[in-house]
Amino acid sequence: MGGHSLHGVNLTGWLTLESWVTPELFAEAGALDEEALALALGPKRYAECVRRHRESFITREDFVKIAARGFNAVRLPIPWYVYGEQGPEPGPYLGCIELVDEALNWAEEIDLKVVFALAINLGAPHTDNGIAPDNADCHVTRDEMLDVVFALSKRYASRVGFFGLELADDVVSQVRRGLALTDGTPIHRLRNYYREAYELVRSAAGEDPVVILPDGGIPGGWGRFMAQRHYRNVWLDCHLDRVTTRTDVAGPSGVRKLVAAHDRAIREARRSGMPVMVGKWSSSLPVADAQMTPEGRIALERVYTSEQIAAYESCPAWFFNTWKTSGMLGGWDARVALATFERGMIV
Repeated sequence: MGGHSLHGVNLTGWLTLESWVTPELFAEAGALDEEALALALGPKRYAECVRRHRESFITREDFVKIAARGFNAVRLPIPWYVYGEQGPEPGPYLGCIELVDEALNWAEEIDLKVVFALAINLGAPHTDNGIAPDNADCHVTRDEMLDVVFALSKRYASRVGFFGLELADDVVSQVRRGLALTDGTPIHRLRNYYREAYELVRSAAGEDPVVILPDGGIPGGWGRFMAQRHYRNVWLDCHLDRVTTRTDVAGPSGVRKLVAAHDRAIREARRSGMPVMVGKWSSSLPVADAQMTPEGRIALERVYTSEQIAAYESCPAWFFNTWKTSGMLGGWDARVALATFERGMIV
């Protein structure tokens, strides 16, 4: 890849199921997430559903189309139960390490780089048994997660297409609001996990793979963490796909204010001393004014898209969220959102 930036797409909703990506898989069971789906369907029907989905939702043809549209990388969320019965207690979930192998084979054939993202949402709310409150969404301990980090790093250490490993996905950090603390993972525990995982990646795969740390929604909270000489090839990841600020987007000026807020988040993150990538971004605007026509919204989302591409140009990598949705959601599906004009900006 040389000195070129990575411009890619997420493969969200493939190896793990996401109701917003493929709502038809969840509709009949009345489930909102994969855990509820597994409980509703029972082990046998759930397993059949997952196998059918994984076999057809993303194929080698998708990788060919991704490259043809000018992208040079994919970000692949990998479930913590990727090793199935050979890994941490998978419960009803099916392993998929052979599909991770296949994805890397396809990528290398087509000259795409792959960033693996361990699909755990540290600090996310969940009704759990209390064993692993920091990792509440996946029911496994930190040591078990670290085992998966080490195993993946060792398995793909010598692969040309293996660009890096992100140590979690959508992290929720605990922050202080006035006199109260929000729910989430305390920052010191998150830092300890990142340090331990970094050492395991390096011991298994050497210094070439990039180790990527989610910023946990606090881009300015990392000081010079892991920016010391001892640490090499460590990036910080800002997720900017969901707007959290209240901004009037009834016109282009509002859209540009939104992009300016993203730009500020990136600048704050760079104070860490680490390169900053954008692991997720989208073209989806907040709920618009009732007076806005569908055509007007589409036009503004085109402005939003092109402004973001320009804003992220200085980042070493960005990944649109996502490549494919079954309903071809305009603001989220790269096949729809990144039309000819935007693709011209990528290359």
